[in-house]
Order: sequence, then C-alpha cells, then structure tokens
Amino acid sequence: MRDVYIIGSDTLKFTRYMDVSHIELTRRTVDACLADAQLTRQHIQSVHFGNGLWGYTHGQHGIRGQLAMRGIGIDTIPVTNHEAACATGTLTLHSAYKDILTGLFECSLAVGVEKIIMEDKKKSLAAFGVYIDTANEKELFANWDRWMERNVTIEMPKIPDKDRSPFMDLYGYCARWHMARYGTTQEQLAIAASKNHWHSTMNPKAQFQFEVPVEKVLADIPVSWPLTRSMCAPIGDGASSAIVCSGEFLRKQPFDVQKRAIKIRASIFVSGDDRDLDSRPHTGQQAAQKAYEAAGLGPKDVDVAELHDATIIGEIMQMENAGFCPLGEGGPFSASGATRLGGKIPINTSGGLISRGHPVSASGMGMIYELVLQLRGEAGARQVENAKIAFCENGGGLITFKESAIATHILEGPQK
Repeated sequence: MRDVYIIGSDTLKFTRYMDVSHIELTRRTVDACLADAQLTRQHIQSVHFGNGLWGYTHGQHGIRGQLAMRGIGIDTIPVTNHEAACATGTLTLHSAYKDILTGLFECSLAVGVEKIIMEDKKKSLAAFGVYIDTANEKELFANWDRWMERNVTIEMPKIPDKDRSPFMDLYGYCARWHMARYGTTQEQLAIAASKNHWHSTMNPKAQFQFEVPVEKVLADIPVSWPLTRSMCAPIGDGASSAIVCSGEFLRKQPFDVQKRAIKIRASIFVSGDDRDLDSRPHTGQQAAQKAYEAAGLGPKDVDVAELHDATIIGEIMQMENAGFCPLGEGGPFSASGATRLGGKIPINTSGGLISRGHPVSASGMGMIYELVLQLRGEAGARQVENAKIAFCENGGGLITFKESAIATHILEGPQK
C-alpha cells in the first residue's frame, strides 16, 4: 500500500457569509490551501467536492463541484461530488485518500463548502431536516418516544416549543438515554461544553471565541433537555480544504513542504447500523476500531482528538467509542479535566463544533485542519505538547437511532 500525506490544509473562519457565493468561498479556501502546500492549480489531478445544502438554499441541486471548481479555474480534471450529512467533509478526504492509495493520481484536492445562514432563520434551521429519513419523519420521532417510554424513566422539565433543528431533539433523546443508563449528569455535560468554549478563545478561526463558565452553560437557554444553547453547535457558513499526495510526489517537493507533511495512517468510512441504542458496538466504535487496526495503533497512542460535537453529548459518546475511556464513563472522564488542554487526551482543542461552528459540509475538514496544525506544532496558545498522533471522528445523518455515516482518520505528524 502507498503512503498518503496531507501537504496542504486550510479552513476559513466559520461565520456568516451572507453576500459571499459558494464559488467565492471555494476560491478562498482552495487558494489558501494551495499556498500552504506551495502548489499551483496545475498540480491538482482530481477534486472531491462536498456540499449538502446548495440545492436547498439556492436551487443548485446538481454539478455543484463542477461549477465551484470551474469558477476558480480548475476544470477538465475529474471532479466528484459528495454528500453524507455532517460527515461530508471527511468523506471528501477519504475519497481523495483513495485516489492516491490506488495509484490513480498523485495529488488530489478535498474541499467542503456550506452556506446555511439565510434571512429566514426558520428555513436555515429546517435545512437540517434533510439529513434524517424525511419519508418517515413522524415515525422516527414516534419510535424515539416509544423507546424512551420503555427504557428511560427520568424527570425532565417541560421546554416550550422553539425554533431549532430536529437534530437538537434527537440529541436530547441521546443525552437522556446516557443519563439514565450510565448516571451521566447535566453538570458533567456542562463541564465538557465549557471546556470547548475555553479552547475556542485561543482559536482565531472559531465562530465563537469567548468563555462560558459551567454555571452559565447550565443557566443558558434550554434547547432540548438536558441540552442548553451553550451545549449545541451554532449554524454558520464556511469552507475547508486539504491537499493529499503520494510519497513519491512529496519527495519532489521543497524541503519546507516535506518537513510539514502529515501522514494519513488510517482513513475509514462506514455506514451505520442504527436500529437500537442498546446495540453494541456502536457505529462510532466500529469505525474507531477499524481505524486503529489500519494504523496499527490504539487509543493510548493518541495525543489529541477532534470529535463530532454537534451537541456536547456527541463528544461524550464518541470519546467512549474511540476508547479514550470506558463505555459510560465519558461524563466523569470529562469532569476530571482529562480532555482539557494539558489533560490526558485533549479533545476539541479547536473549540469543537459548539464553538468553532458547524457549516455542515465544511465541518469535518475544519476538524482535520485543527489536527494538522497540532501535529505541525503550529496551533499557538492551544498547542498540545509533543503531539504526534491525532484522531478525528466526524459523523452525520440519522435513519433511526445512531449516525448513518461516520468517517474516522488517524494522522501522524512529521518525523523530527
């Protein structure tokens, strides 16, 4: 098998880009990524383009990648369109990785772009509904209600109906299940969320860059109990990208490029068996195990991780699935400080989705960008000391009870 390297990486600051087109967002991140890799457009041999909502927001349901890339001067080469809900970004990286691994190409570009912010906030929030089984949406929530009635007895305050994406209610179900099964507390969730907000203060590309103390997380606007606003990712726009290449291509590049190259030790993409919350192993656990096997590593080898925290219960559950702590112990593990910068295994040093932002198709590549910075030793005030191995989990979509698609990556930093 060939070695595959990331030699260029970029993310735009996730925020509101109301008057900026998809094509312009693509240009900005691709130009920065090319500059990071010291390459030109002519070096790119294939493109994997991720976007989920261009059709929903602007009516562009087809040929999105072709339009975006032609609009910035990259055409005549293969451009493949991808969509896998919140896992779209890292699916593009996985696909570019396979282009290099198979020997079909020597240099490939992965890019995720999303615009969700609209004047009509209700329409923006409703956009996330395309990532569930829309033909059976009523039955989906009825299944959750019936399952919770049979399996979870827990007191909860009544929350008035408010504008929110359907995923917030689904994550609320997950949190209540985890609390009932393992004894996880709302305060433990708040500690984990507060940690991510603190990390974001050191990330100039985060959508939010302010601290939220634990008590303010708990007192924030309720969204779907036990989740408050500070435990949930905001909507936003953005674009992220990476350039991957073969070892042979890398050896022809300047020394400055070679010494910053990040090796992809594993790239795994799976679809989920999500029929029962109690079934094990969870999709995320399966994906993590496959990644560890491919990399020849284990959880104890990981120095830093980015996990998909569309709400904070996602981070709790995925740190368990990744093997950073035993199943059911994510709450106490977070509360111990183990996942903070300086802790045993720093998680979401970028601020996570709840602070860095969650422009769906760009989110996964934003996670990869953070880990590339960490492994290069270029993360500034939030740098994890001696980071050599990084783990990324990026999942999305829902048919019944769990993520429908998950990508996991294990990255290795440059040899010093």
